[in-house]
Amino acid sequence: MNLPTKSIDPSLVPTLTIRSSGAQIPVIGFGSFGSDHVSASDMAEAVKMAVLTGYRHIDCAAVYGNEREIGRAIRELIDAGVVKREELWITSKIWNDHHGQGDVLLSCAQTLKDLQMDYLDLMLIHWPFPNYHPPQCSVDSRSPNAKPYIHNDFMKTYRQLEALEQMGLVRHIGVSNVTIPKLKLILQDCRIKPDVHELELHPNFQQTELRRFGEELGIVHIGYCPLGSPHRPERDREADDSVDMEDPVVQSIALAHGIHPSAVCLKWAVQNGCIPIPTSTNPSHILSNLEAVIQDPLSPQEIEQMSCVDKNCRLIKGHVFLWPSAHDWHDLWDERGVISC
Repeated sequence: MNLPTKSIDPSLVPTLTIRSSGAQIPVIGFGSFGSDHVSASDMAEAVKMAVLTGYRHIDCAAVYGNEREIGRAIRELIDAGVVKREELWITSKIWNDHHGQGDVLLSCAQTLKDLQMDYLDLMLIHWPFPNYHPPQCSVDSRSPNAKPYIHNDFMKTYRQLEALEQMGLVRHIGVSNVTIPKLKLILQDCRIKPDVHELELHPNFQQTELRRFGEELGIVHIGYCPLGSPHRPERDREADDSVDMEDPVVQSIALAHGIHPSAVCLKWAVQNGCIPIPTSTNPSHILSNLEAVIQDPLSPQEIEQMSCVDKNCRLIKGHVFLWPSAHDWHDLWDERGVISC
């Protein structure tokens, strides 16, 4: 087993409290999406390194295609006495092709088998659409059966998610990639409120209104692409996308603290009450990302400076989820305040 050159005591990592249960979730997680270029075995080794370094929050998903390998890696650490299962926070997600009746339970069962666990700390519905796209597809890939958000259909899926919690297979449930109009409907009709919303979040895309809406309801926010996702798939790149770590304000603050701009992005997220889930296969980056959230916080003045960095630049636009009658990717995000159909 390869060991990190330095590790962080997990007790030094702050936590947030899940309002419904009082459970504590670490303020930084380790993301396991390989951006179509990291193999399942390499990501599993990175997860192992992350746990050895001090991470206790691992963000997984069925569609990432690596849960079996990650499960073996975590089981090896548990069996070696490195970590106990109850010390970990493990998240997974229901993919778009498992929204049908009975499919959520099947998906959860497969994830538990692959991860070699009896329960998950959190299960999310990955996207609010049942729209499938093949792995590593191009930006113009479209499913002829793709649909817009249909609330009654989504709630049938969400009801199955609620059942997972009632059965004890998952400890908490939540949503991902929803908007305020969608979230309002979900909250109106759910029996168990979502504890967590996972969404794209980084300094150039701060989603302030959506975060405030959720915070008032006690929803915890997990932010993906916290560093601006420099290694995201080509299908998610456009010429006018901004680059968070090249922003002059971010670089100026980094220079003042003698740190990398990535650390500024992570500090900003945590100090705004959000949970970033960076990923890396580089041991030194895995360590530095964890160190960023436990020392040398940004000042109130720097946090205020960072509020001016927002460019409303969404990186994961979701072109591949569009339905035949949709105009463009903006229809996915209800930007006019109403659900597009």
